Amino acid sequence: MSNPLSQSLRLPSGAILANRLVKAAMSEGMADANNHSTPRLEALYRRWARSGAGLLLSGNIQVDRWHLERPGNIVIDDDSGQEQLARLAAAGTSEGAHFWAQLSHTGRQVQDAINTSPLAPSSVDIDVMRGAGFSFATPREMTEEQIQQAIGQFAFAARKVREAGFTGVSLHGAHGYLISQFLSPLANKRTDRWGGSLENRSRFVLEVVAAVRSAVGPDFPVALKLNSSDFQKGGFTNAECVELVKTLNDSSLDLLELSGGSLEGGSLEQPKIAGLTLMDEGEDAPRESTVKREAFFVDFAASVRAAAKMPVMVVGGFRTTTAMIESLERGELDVIGLGRPIIADPEIPKRILAGEVDRAPSPEAALHPFHLLPWNNMQLERLADGLDPDLSLDGADAVEQFTEIETRNITALLQHRA
Repeated sequence: MSNPLSQSLRLPSGAILANRLVKAAMSEGMADANNHSTPRLEALYRRWARSGAGLLLSGNIQVDRWHLERPGNIVIDDDSGQEQLARLAAAGTSEGAHFWAQLSHTGRQVQDAINTSPLAPSSVDIDVMRGAGFSFATPREMTEEQIQQAIGQFAFAARKVREAGFTGVSLHGAHGYLISQFLSPLANKRTDRWGGSLENRSRFVLEVVAAVRSAVGPDFPVALKLNSSDFQKGGFTNAECVELVKTLNDSSLDLLELSGGSLEGGSLEQPKIAGLTLMDEGEDAPRESTVKREAFFVDFAASVRAAAKMPVMVVGGFRTTTAMIESLERGELDVIGLGRPIIADPEIPKRILAGEVDRAPSPEAALHPFHLLPWNNMQLERLADGLDPDLSLDGADAVEQFTEIETRNITALLQHRA
């Protein structure tokens, strides 16, 4: 019997994914001080191009250089860096896989060393865990003009991505970034047409999707990453996600990616993608049956998949081929995203599809949760240098090395700006 994960998938735009495994988006932090792509990023994606995954998603590519998730983000907000971007696109597509650029705007979720006055739907501080090493300024509430500018920035970047040779684009609307902030009643306190009801809070993402589609044309894949739930009391709920997806059914989306919580791997508000809970999860607190399941969000995704007309991808926690195939055959999803496993073994999709293994690596099981992000980033550094992952790397050592690199990168960024 053929492996269901090996089946191809035709998207609404007509593009075809060769199989159901995706290299999930993970922040690389390897752009130069101009926030342009680099040869090390090309080496990293050339390595993943051989992974066997049908689709590679890039890490955060920011649409505004004043709203960075970290200093080494690629930025597309003008005409510069296009040659470097084209070389990156060529590397990621070099073995025939799709390579989509993930476009993001951090809104308020930007370190105050990078931006002392970030934009957000409302002037509401991030409720970040104290002592976690993060520092954020109080955001400014966006004006109507600034909202329209942000929508235009997404469309501009999407057009540049297509020109550079990427085969699709994914819009980051999860993990507490700007689109997610508009959707959240906790972050969005507006009383105009952009806030209040779900219809109003959804207006920003709907207009971003429409503007991006207009910029790239009907035959270019456009994806959207959403939280299946914010998992915060008073936040964006799974029920609201289902209602939003019913509206998105008319938007020509090619793929809906579902995740949850805030900031992948980090410590902001509710980092559910790392399997952590820092505050009251509200009405979407996982039931015991959900907790026992392998993937973090798959039970919540199932209700969304039932309402969605476009294909659905779930990222977060999948490790065994049995669980992947069961979720696919149950109709809970159409595509499975692999993040940390494809760092620990850059060819794990190929091994899974060939039936060589029945479980993806899970080195995080031996790590402290707050060591996960630095540990994985240090493995990315090795892959970009042409080395294999070092699975014996100590978590505390990874924190020290990662802190040194990020400090150096932010110093270079600030010196360049000066």
